[in-house]
Amino acid sequence: MNKPAANPDIKSVLVYVGGDLIGDALMKLPFVRALRASYPDAHIAWCAGKHKTAFGKELKILVTGLIDEVIEEAGFDNAKQFLWRRPIDGRHFDLVIDTQRGVAASYFVRRIRHRRFISGSAKFLLSDRKPDSGYQRPAAMVQQMMDLLTLAGGETNTAGAPLSLPEAEVTAAATALPDGPVYVGIAPGAGGRQKRWPLDLFIALAQHQIEKGRTPVFILGPGEAEWTPLLINAVPGALFPTVGENGRPQPSVSYSISVGRRLKAAVANDAGVGHILAAADTPLVSLFGPTPAAKFAPAASTLTVIEAQSFGSDDMTAIPLEAVIEAIEKFVGL
Repeated sequence: MNKPAANPDIKSVLVYVGGDLIGDALMKLPFVRALRASYPDAHIAWCAGKHKTAFGKELKILVTGLIDEVIEEAGFDNAKQFLWRRPIDGRHFDLVIDTQRGVAASYFVRRIRHRRFISGSAKFLLSDRKPDSGYQRPAAMVQQMMDLLTLAGGETNTAGAPLSLPEAEVTAAATALPDGPVYVGIAPGAGGRQKRWPLDLFIALAQHQIEKGRTPVFILGPGEAEWTPLLINAVPGALFPTVGENGRPQPSVSYSISVGRRLKAAVANDAGVGHILAAADTPLVSLFGPTPAAKFAPAASTLTVIEAQSFGSDDMTAIPLEAVIEAIEKFVGL
């Protein structure tokens, strides 16, 4: 997509979404960072028109300085009311980016007062700017959003604005993983069994890192609590920074990102932790089986995707240990 000329007079931006669960919001973090890098001085509002957004609560700390205002449950679940009055109390924004694709909903989002409206619904029918003919919508949601930002005149070819992390968690991560060793992250969890590479192969991968003089770092979430004693016994030299004093994994996205920033490389299944490590800008090996990598792969700045289909099956067991070791070796050598 050719990049239109940017408008330096953009002083206020509203991004419209229906709502964001935590997983959705994690996937959108690269877009949020690119948006702030594109409009460093603008007031950026994130509008969840029908529901709530994790940027308003669970992930609020991460987007401090990136999103200036969160608007939730803005009345678009009863959008017909906006036939006779303007949404968002009639407020005006220089740029409105509509990220959903329902044409009826886009009509009402376009009722927000604006100077420029960007929307991909109905093949950009209502958008003030349209892509070149022959444009093909990418499969990945975050890339679709990046294309909207490009169309608006923003920049997506930068590392993006930095995330905000609590200083206490940054310090805690540095204490857990002090300078010196080469740390390789290993995240064996995933929401569904069919998305998990076998645990014994993750253990073998961790043992290989120790043989290479590196320190494996297991990134575990609440769903992997039962694995903790097994992994500690199987890989005595590994570290478990996300496991609390009670021996159970403690959920904290911002702390996991702080940990991820201290890793030389990491490997994860198709799961939320992969997007967390991508947000940390950790070089990432992402493992896929039955789910399409083109749609769900994390938007990591340095990424290698290994798909089971490349080895003749949708089953995660088809991915050989050697392929994952080779991918990690390339990242460690960077």
